[in-house]
Amino acid sequence: MPTPRQPGVYAEEVPSGTRPITAVGTSTAAFFGIAPGVRAPEREPVVVSSYAGFAAIFARDAVTSTPLMRAALGFFDNGGTRLHVVNLGPRAVTVGSADIAIIAGLGDVSLIAAPGFDDADTHAALIAACEAREAWFAVLDGPPVVGAVKDLGRPVSDGGLRPAPGRRGAAALYAPWILTLDPADGARVATPPSGHVCGLYARTDAGRGVHAAPANAPLVGAVGVTRVLSQGETATLTAAGVNAIRHLGGEVRVWGARTLSEPAGEYQYVPVRRLVTMVSQSILQGTQWVSFEPNGEGLWAALRSSIDAFLSGLFRQGALVGAKPEHAYVVKCDGTTMTQSDINAGRVIAQIGIAPLRPAEFIIVRIGLSAGGSPNPP
Repeated sequence: MPTPRQPGVYAEEVPSGTRPITAVGTSTAAFFGIAPGVRAPEREPVVVSSYAGFAAIFARDAVTSTPLMRAALGFFDNGGTRLHVVNLGPRAVTVGSADIAIIAGLGDVSLIAAPGFDDADTHAALIAACEAREAWFAVLDGPPVVGAVKDLGRPVSDGGLRPAPGRRGAAALYAPWILTLDPADGARVATPPSGHVCGLYARTDAGRGVHAAPANAPLVGAVGVTRVLSQGETATLTAAGVNAIRHLGGEVRVWGARTLSEPAGEYQYVPVRRLVTMVSQSILQGTQWVSFEPNGEGLWAALRSSIDAFLSGLFRQGALVGAKPEHAYVVKCDGTTMTQSDINAGRVIAQIGIAPLRPAEFIIVRIGLSAGGSPNPP
């Protein structure tokens, strides 16, 4: 600050001591599939920010659409804004680990899908990739035609169609397929739901936050479903962790927000899994400044302050459970979280606990009537 030369009030900028942590993006997607254009680039990620951009690159000489093309349209129609497209070429019959490795160098991907590839090998490869890479979440397509609903809910190992659960719950399965208008000729066509659902994720993230369930919301562009599910069939799928897509009140809606984790596990719900991922990735990226700082009380206090400010913001947004911040999260980074050996080795260990909101799936309304006709609560 310059030396004051006359009486008066002076302002001085000083460091706050708290380094802000910014939430990472959660809605950039990567799609693997078959492009309709014969001259479209193959086996390289191409980023597009609109359906027009997709069509200009991947559908310039197309005479018919493909599931990838319709998924891209559904993604942008439902709120998606950034999409990496990997065209695997017309001979692709499944998506494997080598295909997914094409996007390994991309740092902004949060959602991955393979529109139209509903086989067990593709599902296993996508789930394995997301279990190994914490920033990714897979949106999977069920089969084009749902025959016996009980088969869709049974694990593949038992002859069913449900993928094996992952430890982290980093994937969700949606069925049945939806009906859309073909962008090539305007006819009704069966379309895998993953592209539209990824767009719904993006719309929900932008409008309400990643902690909100991308469910009970219409899929823009869907005009029907390949199979109308009954209430009982929907309950069967929900119990198996499969998210039903239903035609309700003239709209096609996602009617579930469950992951393919173990039943009743910590990551049973899509918004819980994605919120925890966002928190961990945001803190990891927002605390890189810690490297090479003196490993002592001053650093630990600064780290606690930055993480506390970030989680406090999430609490004010309604992303965490609790009447007070201290009920919603805890941040520890001190002599109790590190041994002297850790400190000597240059390790800084922070322990963070959060209480995420869970979706309200079962709404129970109790109605009581008295013999005289006047209402009484039950």
